[in-house]
Amino acid sequence: MKNRLLLFTGILLALSCSRPEREGVDFDAWGDYWFQGTAEISSFDLVQYRYGQPRQGEAVLIFVTEDFSRSEQVKLDDPASAGRDKISVIKMNQTRDFVTGIYPYHMMLSAFTPTKEASQGLKFTVSSQEWCGQAFAQVNLSGGDSYSGELFSYFEAEGDKSFSLNGMAEDDLWNLIRIHPEQVPTGSVQMWPSLIYQRLTHADFIAEEAFIRLRDISDSRRQLEVTYSSDRRELTIDFEKEFPHAILGWEETHTKENGEKEITKATRKGMKVIDYWNRNALEDEFLRNELNLNP
Repeated sequence: MKNRLLLFTGILLALSCSRPEREGVDFDAWGDYWFQGTAEISSFDLVQYRYGQPRQGEAVLIFVTEDFSRSEQVKLDDPASAGRDKISVIKMNQTRDFVTGIYPYHMMLSAFTPTKEASQGLKFTVSSQEWCGQAFAQVNLSGGDSYSGELFSYFEAEGDKSFSLNGMAEDDLWNLIRIHPEQVPTGSVQMWPSLIYQRLTHADFIAEEAFIRLRDISDSRRQLEVTYSSDRRELTIDFEKEFPHAILGWEETHTKENGEKEITKATRKGMKVIDYWNRNALEDEFLRNELNLNP
């Protein structure tokens, strides 16, 4: 993967000289919230469907801005010396923890989206650990709307393989909401489903037509809705209408071949803006209670 990314360096650096900024975003006001050296952490009660049954669990969303390397597509250790290789991104980390019978699942998704530059997401990763084994996938933007990816899995049918994709990542939508909801493309788009969905269904990495719309659902709430043409997956994300457009919850509907619907749902129960990476001492554990996180 690293060698492949190096091949994209020239393309990415060239694009950095000409790519326009996002329109309709007041980045001075935006930066007052997002460029202050803190992260936004939200906790959610989770009902995750797995093996045909709803499982009670917990989800966490962490949003934070970082200085990213265009060429390596990793967080920069020394942004000051990176020159034009530096690009500002907003990162979403999403974790899901739930139990199936005797054994637990631990899943994590990361999405990296340029903040000011009008570009699709640069990188998406997912990991899944449970007692049978673990799997990891990484997808990187290689230019335009083209992506290359690799999957490492303990399943024989999946094995270790490389793949390519075109279109938009569903996992990009969360960050676009946080930049500004009007950055979300509406109408018909070519999109590939969430990497978490791919892990849970073991579906092929394929983009398909999806329809996106934004609508007001109350005086203070808006909703993003995604419906795939295959009718197998629907996603809704509820968020605050006013800046900073915090995520309030989401719902995912998976329709099985027999028409049965499995609905996964997350509802926010706590939120805090904090430099969590500096709060790693024993005396900082009380902060978990403030976020209503499980022990």
